[in-house]
Amino acid sequence: MKITKLETIRVKEFPNVIWVQVHTDGGIVGLGETWYAASTVQSAVHDHFGPLLIGRDAQDIEGLWQTMFRWSDHAGYGGAEVRALSAIDMALWDIKGQSLKMPIYELLGGTVRNKINVYNTCGVYGEIQDGYDVWRDPVRVAKSLLDEGITGLKISATDFIARESDGTFLFPEDLDFALGPVRRIRDALGLEMDIANDGHAKWNLSNAIRIVHAFEPYKLMWHEELVSALSEEAHQRLQAETRTPIAAAERLMSRYQFRRFIEIGAARIAMMDIAWTGGISEAKKIATLASVHQLPVTPHDCIGPVNMFAAAAICMSQVNTMVMEYNRAMHRGWYGRFVSPNIKVENGYMHAPELPGIGTKLRPEVRDRPDATVQISDEAADNWLFSKKRYTYPPEDIQREFEESRGKVNAGRKARGPFEG
Repeated sequence: MKITKLETIRVKEFPNVIWVQVHTDGGIVGLGETWYAASTVQSAVHDHFGPLLIGRDAQDIEGLWQTMFRWSDHAGYGGAEVRALSAIDMALWDIKGQSLKMPIYELLGGTVRNKINVYNTCGVYGEIQDGYDVWRDPVRVAKSLLDEGITGLKISATDFIARESDGTFLFPEDLDFALGPVRRIRDALGLEMDIANDGHAKWNLSNAIRIVHAFEPYKLMWHEELVSALSEEAHQRLQAETRTPIAAAERLMSRYQFRRFIEIGAARIAMMDIAWTGGISEAKKIATLASVHQLPVTPHDCIGPVNMFAAAAICMSQVNTMVMEYNRAMHRGWYGRFVSPNIKVENGYMHAPELPGIGTKLRPEVRDRPDATVQISDEAADNWLFSKKRYTYPPEDIQREFEESRGKVNAGRKARGPFEG
């Protein structure tokens, strides 16, 4: 089943979200998604990967992943290239699942569960104002979640107090203010509600240590990225200062960046974002790596609806998945306007998608919106820059001389390249 074109769709209403659709000559269309700097990702899809993928077999997921990754690792396997790769990988798994008439989690080894508990990231959209209300009346927000069967929430308790000094200075009174919502929930509800703190990498190590010490009595579910992911040693030192697990996290791209965090104990929870870290293919590898070290994984999601479906594939198939991030403001506020069906979250659980592939499709009317930008790549490049021969073969006369020198003139004995068709 050959790839015939790559299509990106963006809308001005959500300028950081980009959907990628991979079309095939069999009529199957795969859907992927990523977030942040969408115009840069769009360029990566069409200028960087389009010429590599057009005409290739869409079902060779691992081979295509390696081809894309090796083409992208000049800048340290991060940035727009890996976000684009992540969305394309989702779409390729979607194609594979649709062609076999199976959900992706069945292709990853089958289910270890058919639903997983969620925690609510306190977001803001439309009538749901959790991100504001958790400061105004945290107990009411917590009770409203418990009424829905959701027993965990995440708050960015220390974010805005970092702004004045860019995380380099922490006033005692500011830290006490940040403790307010957590303190009030604990006083009213005890340990009935799990609470996580997301630091968004805003603090230096000294202040992060003060923060984890101050929050210690409140028995948090985890601290997430209080310090930058650029230093696994800083995370390791931070983890040594607290009984609360450190989660690391969405800024880590690929198994290669996760490896050191996991191996040296810099995090007790591996939190990968499937739309950023390398797609479904890489998320499964990260989950396996974490399981070797007896660590849980919890997929990150505060992006868009398709990433939730991709995360469901991991959650349902990987035994060490702990919990799934959920944003009820976005799920109820806009996801259903862009995909059909929407992900099913009921009574505190995200349920396994039932349809083949990733389990959802972009609504047709999204492409026709007046604020939509659609771009298509449908031609393979045949120039030397994109040719596989650039790295795999010298000129033909030198190739013959090489084969003769090793006594391997017989074409049947010629070694086959790892990703050659």
